Amino acid sequence: MHSSEQPESTAEMFGLLLRHFRVLAGLSQDQLGKRIGYSKSQVAMVERGARPPTDVFVQKADEVLGAQGALLVAAPRPPKQTERRNPLPGWFTPFAEEEEKAWARHEYENHVMPGLLQTEAYARAVFTSRYPTYDDDEIEAKVAARLERQRLLSRRPLPDISFVLETVVLTRPIGGRRVMKAQLHHLADVARLRHVRIQLMDPDREDHAALDGPFVLLETDKRQQLAYIEGQGGSFFVTEQPQLGNLFGKYGVTRAQAYTPERTLETIEKMAEEL
Repeated sequence: MHSSEQPESTAEMFGLLLRHFRVLAGLSQDQLGKRIGYSKSQVAMVERGARPPTDVFVQKADEVLGAQGALLVAAPRPPKQTERRNPLPGWFTPFAEEEEKAWARHEYENHVMPGLLQTEAYARAVFTSRYPTYDDDEIEAKVAARLERQRLLSRRPLPDISFVLETVVLTRPIGGRRVMKAQLHHLADVARLRHVRIQLMDPDREDHAALDGPFVLLETDKRQQLAYIEGQGGSFFVTEQPQLGNLFGKYGVTRAQAYTPERTLETIEKMAEEL
């Protein structure tokens, strides 16, 4: 570590120590991220002290970098007087836990890029625009939690993942042109993964099966089906028939009415080039 760097918090001190061991090991942020199951941006945020590392992050980084427990000891801990605030809403936490180990996940979205597909910059722009306004620490915690959930995309065993998106999701310039262009390139990268299928709804269709609004479908590791619906008036889970079966059937019809994954990828790449 350079002596000129004076950490102002435990998180920043941990970040400097992490960078020290990473450089000592001859690894880039991207290389370390791939070895411990996190993105380059997540590693960078931890090194800057902009986000606290999870227990899993610390344990894996300590092992990969041969820190011999130094990172485990230096990891920031929440104050004893207060409990660290969960960036995920309490009602969403059970769904997030099932999502993390899900065998399959499917989503229809019609107004914003799904959280699992968002870049760090896009996610920050989304949370910055929310009303009521979040403070800076809360925004960073929510961005970190969103990026953490994206580990589902690279988890082993590979889950079956699909999305059907309205074209407006790709044209609304959330965060500005530069952020949106990077977001489209990232979307194309995810679309190329062999276990992920992304489909755009034909913008010229007069109607389709999912006009009622966005929803997420899960098949758990035990092959149980769940659905999650979120809207302005609140959010709720669907676990009972026939509503659950109707949603799975609706998604199947919606996919059949959308562009093929191949045509969708071509469209995304063209939109990214033209932006």
